[in-house]
Amino acid sequence: MILTELAAFLNKELNLAAFPGDCSNNGIQVEGDSEVTKAVFAVDASLESIEYAEDVKADFLFVHHGISWGGGFRRITGIDAKRIGLLLNSGITLYAAHLPLDAHPELGNNAGLCKILGLRSIEPFCEIDGANIGFTGSLSRGTAVETLVKKLKNALDFPECNYYGDPDLKARKIAVVSGGCSEEVLTQAAAAEAELLLTGEFKHQLYHPAREMGLNIIAAGHYATETVGPKAVMEKVGSLFDVEVEFADFPTGL
Repeated sequence: MILTELAAFLNKELNLAAFPGDCSNNGIQVEGDSEVTKAVFAVDASLESIEYAEDVKADFLFVHHGISWGGGFRRITGIDAKRIGLLLNSGITLYAAHLPLDAHPELGNNAGLCKILGLRSIEPFCEIDGANIGFTGSLSRGTAVETLVKKLKNALDFPECNYYGDPDLKARKIAVVSGGCSEEVLTQAAAAEAELLLTGEFKHQLYHPAREMGLNIIAAGHYATETVGPKAVMEKVGSLFDVEVEFADFPTGL
């Protein structure tokens, strides 16, 4: 299909215009060939993922974490030169969707995590840079944390899923924010009266604030929790367009 048509579909479907405060320069970051026959979907625009896209003869690479942030490049040197050079030489378009992919109510990382846990009565929460990117939801009855962790391990294929909190908790109200956690996320989860926060990466300096706010934490992996959205977008694109699609899995272990 025509590149401009695929990009226009993604721009609209992911509602990029609703995230002007995102530090990511969402959308096409590097423009390649004008036609798309194969698209690779990944979490990170690393040299590894770009090389993989080249190896499988893809001409479109969709990622959650792109290579252009904020004011963009001042100098194209070092790893930036290697990445951009390979993209241009191979005719591969790089398309990034950061907060829009966290927040999407159907295809987003957080919506997908809510589905894995079986949450109901889902509501947007966690305003970051002017937009809600997470969700809160509830379970029909209190559920042991070990049951929820098992669901996540099976769905995300991430054995290092960790829990910090009351071992006897039977969780009902849960907040979900994929990727990296912050004290701002904790504060908003506590304000939403969540008992449990599902996030990706949980840092030492957040342990005591979480305890003091009465929050229990599941950290299911920064990378793992952000595979959900790219896979959902991949399935959508593959079902609607005559484009071969593939997910490229390069876990970081974090």
